[in-house]
Amino acid sequence: MAIDLDDYGWRGGEPPGDGTLGRIIRVDRGECDVATAAGMARALSDSQRAQAEVAPATGDWVLLGEDPELGTLVRQVLPRSNTLSRRDPSEAGLEQVLVANVDDVLIVHGLDRPLPAGRLERLLVVAWDSGADVAVALTKADTRAGGSADEVVATVRAVAPGTEVLLVGGDEGIDRVRARTGPGRTVALLGESGAGKSTLVNRLLGEDRLTTGEVRGGDAKGRHTTVSRELVQLPGGGLVIDTPGIRAVGLLDTEEALDRVFGDLQDLSAGCRYADCAHDSEPDCAVNGAVAAGDVEERRVARYRALRDELAEQRRRDEERRRRGGRGRR
Repeated sequence: MAIDLDDYGWRGGEPPGDGTLGRIIRVDRGECDVATAAGMARALSDSQRAQAEVAPATGDWVLLGEDPELGTLVRQVLPRSNTLSRRDPSEAGLEQVLVANVDDVLIVHGLDRPLPAGRLERLLVVAWDSGADVAVALTKADTRAGGSADEVVATVRAVAPGTEVLLVGGDEGIDRVRARTGPGRTVALLGESGAGKSTLVNRLLGEDRLTTGEVRGGDAKGRHTTVSRELVQLPGGGLVIDTPGIRAVGLLDTEEALDRVFGDLQDLSAGCRYADCAHDSEPDCAVNGAVAAGDVEERRVARYRALRDELAEQRRRDEERRRRGGRGRR
């Protein structure tokens, strides 16, 4: 079946290079499902050639080619407009691209569990670092398991002032989520297992296409019912990428996004005596002064210090690895 790639978000005119243009729908071990103008294709990832530096990710625009022995191959990953990435939990110091070329990131959290402010801050750093629009969807608002949303909404408002919060339960709120989609627009869902991401996609589709799972009664934790990142086209236009639940939110060196999450502290720091104030025990620290006055929560400053120090330590380790690698190549 022929496919209009404009519906899949292609905005680049003529592709820069030879081959069949397509967008990656799903990545499995060494193979990809790709939407092309001629229809869906199954392609091997040519890791020995074009993918030596850039491995294909869901959402990527690629050029396909044919090999007489191997069949259809991903020959080239085209330049990305952005990526939604975290620090690879299995490969220290490396970036793990979750999805590519997204317009919107929807952080999904279920109201059947508490929302730790520190976890939300980490997810916001990852989401904002992509450069996409960001909102928070609070699901399960219609179930008995879903507690009062007021406290959770207050947490989001305190951590991310001005960020849109969507309450979703059954059909309630689904129109507000759908309004963030549109022809050719890609929305990525980000959150832990059992948060309701797959259920949300099914609501948008109007059918139970994606598998959903039960959550444990004791702690509301879910199983990984979504095991790969899949781009799904919605009726009436728009694309959504369901992602597996994230347990570890490893941060890259994303200082700009970190400053955005803690923008209130950054504004306060302009009043510190020292320009390089670490907001620990320095005299005349405006941030600690605000804590003492009750204007800023001490735990929020502690989380800021912890994330700041984590990024600084990661930079130190990365630099050390680069030095060791450089010595080894001589």
